Amino acid sequence: MPWLYARLKPEDRAWAHAWQAQLQAELRAHECVEIGEDCFISPTAQIFGEPGRPVILGDGTFVGAGAFVHGPVTTGAHVGINPSVHIDGGARGVQIGDETRIAGGTRIYAWNHGIDPGSPVRRQRTISHGINIGRDVWIGANVGIPDHVSIGDHAVLAMGAVVTRDVPEWCIVGGVPACVIGDRRTDGRGPGRRRRRDLT
Repeated sequence: MPWLYARLKPEDRAWAHAWQAQLQAELRAHECVEIGEDCFISPTAQIFGEPGRPVILGDGTFVGAGAFVHGPVTTGAHVGINPSVHIDGGARGVQIGDETRIAGGTRIYAWNHGIDPGSPVRRQRTISHGINIGRDVWIGANVGIPDHVSIGDHAVLAMGAVVTRDVPEWCIVGGVPACVIGDRRTDGRGPGRRRRRDLT
């Protein structure tokens, strides 16, 4: 697991660091990929930057096996992108704050197709507004986050949620479409009392 990289025994650290340095150097050779200090990137992760659509990974960030990251995407420090996460920045990008964790299977897409009934979808233009995810956010497994959504600092997105509207800071949300079911400040230490209201 990628988070174990920082806990390697001294005898394992030298070869592992050399291996990561080589892998990250190959990624940095593409001018549109920037990688901070003390990062871990799985050799099976796919990181794609291109002119005008960079991928910038902050210090201490890890990217797990099978993850797909297509710029423009910028992470803060100590962000965790777990196995099989897909992030596509579209035209306007995805911003992820410090110390946010994204569980496996999550999909984050900062673009969408037009769906005018008078024309095939493949011929319609794509639209991109961008996605902003705050700091210290926990995104559970298999969450879906479409374009034009902001997630507030310290929020929690429950497993399988589809988040179609902005999430205020500290809120716990779940369901399809996602609704507020709690507040991390009061419900984060135990099961709490589940509350449900629309994200408006």
